Amino acid sequence: MSLEHSLERTVFIAAERETVFRFFTDSGRFSAWWGAGSRIEPRKGGAVHIRLPNGVVASGEVVEVEPDQRIVFTYGYEGEGHPIPPGGSLVTITLAREALGTRLHLRHELTSAPARDEHVQGWRYQLALFANVVAAEQHEGLEARVDRFFEAWMETDAAARRRTLAAVATEALVFRDRFSCTSGLDDLVLHLGAAQVHMPGVRLQRDGAVRQCQGVALVDWVAKGPDGAVRGRGVDVLELAGDGRLASVTGFWQT
Repeated sequence: MSLEHSLERTVFIAAERETVFRFFTDSGRFSAWWGAGSRIEPRKGGAVHIRLPNGVVASGEVVEVEPDQRIVFTYGYEGEGHPIPPGGSLVTITLAREALGTRLHLRHELTSAPARDEHVQGWRYQLALFANVVAAEQHEGLEARVDRFFEAWMETDAAARRRTLAAVATEALVFRDRFSCTSGLDDLVLHLGAAQVHMPGVRLQRDGAVRQCQGVALVDWVAKGPDGAVRGRGVDVLELAGDGRLASVTGFWQT
């Protein structure tokens, strides 16, 4: 088998490398981004079985496994009328750590240029699906972290305020809104103290579910005065670190 043609794709995954790798070695997670009934045996010579939602079945076997860093497997389709027979191509996945997550590099080696070109859009779609599935697991519990972030706005003790923020955000957290441009937790701790002086008794709270896509989240919020009356509304755009903590917050006041 001569694999002279290849396609490559690199995507950023907003999750820790160990989390990303589990989706290539655990059959339950493997099926979450390929399709129900898909499975993989994460050892050299282990079977790869992929059942796509449209009923197409692909199969191959694992060639190489380097925990948390690299997996190589053959890939092809069962039945007639497909461009690659079972095990007729080679897929190499390499994972590299980055500051806010993991960089995934895919190389798919095939026997012909038409077969290669036919898979370009397929991998574009499949890796986008993969990035969302992995991020959803990594950032499970995000709403609780967002709620704690808003709690810090009302904490009057600076040391306690910092502890609350440190539990849900990175040390280098960047915060921006109409009245703010801070860098790092220490800067934000002081800013929130000043905000309590200029907006006494105003409380921010999440308004509805958090929406998250590949490590970026949208949070609707409401600002209420001491009497419970609504003083304003807005939305925060969150960038999440690979471990689920907040890396940046950009707020937009709507009223």
